[in-house]
Amino acid sequence: MTARQGPLPTAGPMRARPPRLLLLAGVSACLLAAANPARADIPLNYLVSAGARANHILPLTWGVSIISVLVVITLSGLLLWAILRRRGGPPTRTFDNTPASRGGDGLRWISWGVGLSSIVLFATVIWTIRTVARVMEPDEEPAITLEVIAHQWWWEVRYPGAMPSQGFTTANEIHIPVGQPVRIRLKGADVIHSFWVPLLAGKTDVIPGTVNTTWMTADAPGTYRGQCTEYCGVEHANMGFLVIAQPRPEFDAWRRAQASSAAPPARPRAREGEAHFKARCGACHSVRGTGAGGRVGPDLTHLMSRQTLAAATIPNTPDTLARWIIHAQDMKPRSLMPNIRMPEDEHAAITAYLQTLE
Repeated sequence: MTARQGPLPTAGPMRARPPRLLLLAGVSACLLAAANPARADIPLNYLVSAGARANHILPLTWGVSIISVLVVITLSGLLLWAILRRRGGPPTRTFDNTPASRGGDGLRWISWGVGLSSIVLFATVIWTIRTVARVMEPDEEPAITLEVIAHQWWWEVRYPGAMPSQGFTTANEIHIPVGQPVRIRLKGADVIHSFWVPLLAGKTDVIPGTVNTTWMTADAPGTYRGQCTEYCGVEHANMGFLVIAQPRPEFDAWRRAQASSAAPPARPRAREGEAHFKARCGACHSVRGTGAGGRVGPDLTHLMSRQTLAAATIPNTPDTLARWIIHAQDMKPRSLMPNIRMPEDEHAAITAYLQTLE
């Protein structure tokens, strides 16, 4: 799900466009957007929905958006009418000879404006309250419950199991079964973050010291983009994640594979890389089944099963992985992953080892 955006059109001089044409263009754009919602393959598209919770939120989103556009058009039209109405030559009165008086038309305009605004605002408040109440809990018991911990600037995802050996931790990618609600318990590790998957659910704040709960359901298999939407530091914009919805058999197979420890590397080069990894990276990262048990950074036990690196900001390929190991600050400035200087053969060995973590 990536945004496909063509070149921006070149606009002509604004003064060459009459105000009436601009107004008509704005109205036409709004009507076109309402008739043909934005494409679902745009990463953070909130004008379409793909899950039960988002289905309830979507009408409110469109309703408030349309009301806002109508308000802007109405006020712009009234302002334009007032400007054009006074274009009749020099004023007949000046401030020196204009008597203080109270006309009736002004109060009538204020009364109509306040009355209509109050009705619209009251209706919007009632609509919002009903929507919030509707999406508080799913209609059926959630199939699974996850724990997501927000860090600067990545997401830790914990899948509990019936037994300790069945639980595991991953990062930046949340796998869920299709068509079943999933409850997510949100925790903050440092500052306030916000969890948002627009196609599946609304925003929920992630606050240190507090556990907030949200839920989501995906109607169809696919990959849905999520994002932190509360400014949390310099890399806030690069704190994304993916929600990957799978049919239940595929999800169960993925969960079993993730719960297993990393397989010992078979090739000598990778075994050499494992030793270097534990010495250089084991204080920050963990790989289950090895001596690396760091908790500062993401768990890398099944690193190569993930689609992206650096919180969904770069693709997970052999080339980007090799660059990320030693040039993290060049790829994601001010992240907590430092640039690491090491001999070339050691770098190649660590890269070879990490590529075995599937």
